[in-house]
Formats: sequence, C-alpha cells, structure tokens
Amino acid sequence: MEIPDRAGVMILGGCNLFPGAMLPLFIFEPRYRTMLAESLDGNRMFCIAMQRPTATREAPCQIAGLGLVRASVLNDNGTSHLVLLGLTRVRLGKIVQTKPYRQNALEPIATEETDSLAAEALAERTFDLVEQRLRMATRLPAALLQPLVPCTNPEGSVEVDDCMKALRSIEQHGARADLIASLLLADGEQRQVILESLDVEERLRNLNRFLSAEVLRARKNAPQ
Repeated sequence: MEIPDRAGVMILGGCNLFPGAMLPLFIFEPRYRTMLAESLDGNRMFCIAMQRPTATREAPCQIAGLGLVRASVLNDNGTSHLVLLGLTRVRLGKIVQTKPYRQNALEPIATEETDSLAAEALAERTFDLVEQRLRMATRLPAALLQPLVPCTNPEGSVEVDDCMKALRSIEQHGARADLIASLLLADGEQRQVILESLDVEERLRNLNRFLSAEVLRARKNAPQ
C-alpha cells in the first residue's frame, strides 16, 4: 500500500493510533466531517495525533499514526461512526493546509525488528507482567481484548490463558509491544511514549516499566 506524502490530521487528547490497531471514532466537528468525506473520496487515509499535554493551544505530538478507514457509517445528522485501522507510524512535517482542516506533510517511520538476546529477555519479562496484570482482573472484557482473542464466551469475557497464547503467537517483538500498549495501557501519555519508541528494545523497556507500575498499583488496590 502506498503511503501518501501528506494527509489530514485529527488531533485528540490522550488518543493514539498504533500500527495494526483498530480505533473506533465518532466524527462530529465540521472540519473533521469534511476531512472524512474527502478521505473517503480519495485514499481513505488520515492521521491521528495526540495533543501535547502541556500545550495551551492545539498542537500535535510529532509522531502520529496513519490510519485507513475500514468502515464508516454516516448518520442522519451528518455525524459519522467509523473504524480506523492503523497502518504505520509517521512523523508530521510542515503544515501544508490549515483550512478547512489541518494537513501535514508525512514521513513514514519504519522500525526494524530484532531477535537479539536482550529483546528476547525483555519480551519474556513482558509476558510475565501481562499475565500478572490480567490475572489481577476479576473479569477480562471481550470488547477490550477482541483484537487479541475473539470472544466465544456468551458472558462476554475471555480467558487469561487464551490471551497469553495469542500474544506468544505474535513473533515480532515490536508489533506485540504495540498491541499490548494499545490494549492494556490506560494512560495516553504512556501510550505515546511507546509510539515514539522507535527502537524495539527501548519500546520493550518502556512497556515493561509501565506494566510494572500497573501491576504494583493493582496490588496496592487489591482487597486484603
């Protein structure tokens, strides 16, 4: 698939789009309605960029996710519900358009996978932390983990062992880290750190740091 050299940019607080992730969106602002309509008439692509937390005006983080509109439903009032599939990380370049919506030049970012011993050790630590965190949950919601394990349970929950088996079936450390971050990290700033971790070993180290904090917090909050 050809990556465009420019695309519309939707700036959202605490929101990130990882390669391979599915992001449901509700489009209601007039500028983004226009962006979606023009995207659907063209290559069906636009970017999701997280708003910089410390900025007082609209300002996107420079590393964003380029997505492809997989499905879109136009409502009677002009709003839309859609699902965006993450394609790749991109670096936002110069602004090439501001009206009716923002467009930036794009630089696709390719990350090289690794099978180094360090990455293998970090990945095993990730598996351990994810399993600990999942087993602390009283119930694993199927809607959250659907990208990982299709739900066959009529009660709408999934099993930890099924989740871990699915994770271990993903051979690429970087892609697996992206999926775990998109599903299990609740904090948008932490997810953005993972998105900006272009080196796979660094990505795993950051992911493990955040997961360790999640496990510690869950233990402290667990009923005695």
